[in-house]
Amino acid sequence: MCWSATADLVAGTGITVVGAVCVARVRHLRELPLATLPLLLGIHQGIESVVWRNGGGTGPATLAWAVIALPVLALWVPLGVLLAAPPEARRRLTVPLLAGAATAAVLAYCLATRTVRAEIRGHTLGYAVDVPYAPLVVAGYLVATLGSLLLGGDPYVRLLGAVVACGALLCAVLWRLEFLSTWCALAAVASVLMLLRIRRPADVNPPSRAES
Repeated sequence: MCWSATADLVAGTGITVVGAVCVARVRHLRELPLATLPLLLGIHQGIESVVWRNGGGTGPATLAWAVIALPVLALWVPLGVLLAAPPEARRRLTVPLLAGAATAAVLAYCLATRTVRAEIRGHTLGYAVDVPYAPLVVAGYLVATLGSLLLGGDPYVRLLGAVVACGALLCAVLWRLEFLSTWCALAAVASVLMLLRIRRPADVNPPSRAES
């Protein structure tokens, strides 16, 4: 992942196919946003292959990549986890959702008013956009995304959170400047775990009729 336009395109295509299978296997409407996550991340990797071919820069593909990576995921992940979670887990998931909503609002404003630039740095891509109070925004982003996954009521969702959290730490250590691109690539691969969740027996955590 993230080593070339071809690598992003091939991996993105494969993950998109897995995401389509996840969506097709959804049994309850409230699980749809979470099941769509691999599909979204697969498309995201495909967009990054275009950024590669464009040599980075500030074009529409760069902006589209940043919109998905930043405000969309910050809100999509905690909302999807909360909707799919069993009733007893939903109260604690309101914190990541609120953090995600606030973080997404800040990031959306930054992308609407400032320029995001991609730069090829060896075998990775680095993205840069001027974000005020960046450490606080990053903290809110991690609470929203990793926090919601780790607090989810489903074991597969928690496993996904653990895998992505370990990957985030590894990416931050190895590729500090290219963290966002590399982490999103790893998250896309890890999201294939959603297929295991969707394929689990129907009698595991069955929703009540009122929750369907």
